[in-house]
Amino acid sequence: MASRNQSDDATVTRTLLNYYAALHDRFGDLNWWPAQSRLEVMVGAVLTQNTAWSNVEKAIVSLLKHDLLDARRIHAAGASRIAPLIRSAGYFNVKARRLWNLMNWFITRHDGSFEKLDSAPTTALRAELLDINGIGPETADSILLYALNRPVFVIDAYTRRVLIRHKLSKPKNSYEDLQNFMQFHLPADEKLYNEYHAQIVMVGKHYCKPNPHCQECPLRGYLPRLIRKNWLKIK
Repeated sequence: MASRNQSDDATVTRTLLNYYAALHDRFGDLNWWPAQSRLEVMVGAVLTQNTAWSNVEKAIVSLLKHDLLDARRIHAAGASRIAPLIRSAGYFNVKARRLWNLMNWFITRHDGSFEKLDSAPTTALRAELLDINGIGPETADSILLYALNRPVFVIDAYTRRVLIRHKLSKPKNSYEDLQNFMQFHLPADEKLYNEYHAQIVMVGKHYCKPNPHCQECPLRGYLPRLIRKNWLKIK
């Protein structure tokens, strides 16, 4: 997804920053991630896989009610104890094992200390997270960005859909392709990445749906001309 020259790179950067400005004008400051602690962000990143955030919130409340929103207590309780408490998040047996795996890594590799995580290089942490069974790139990067404040752009289905429809990506591009594209063309700023990803989620939920509502979308003016003439051409 590399640009052809510096002029092209500058154009893409301006375009992406214009997208952000248009989205921010529509949605305002979103202040993600919705959590009370960094550990809650880590837990939420696992629980939100393939489910709505409202279901995750119920699971987190359940863990809190049982005094289990704690790395060492989750680790000590084990997946079988955690699973019924997070039933609302769906795939609860699988997610309980993944959550335990994450806490096991946090405790055994980093003593359950955010200070130790904060001192570790981003590249090394990302490699460690991806080595945990059940932790994929989106989950790992959500933890890095939202819990550890690292400038890592999170790619999700909404981001992919927006970039493809605006002809900034091809459907075959990988997660890493899309992430490299965003990080190459945007400043390495965790606050920008945080807010930008939240804005994309909002536009994806409200406008850039599988059946799009382009006419009302804050990014409608940036769509390629052919698509603007015929909204139904968007797939």
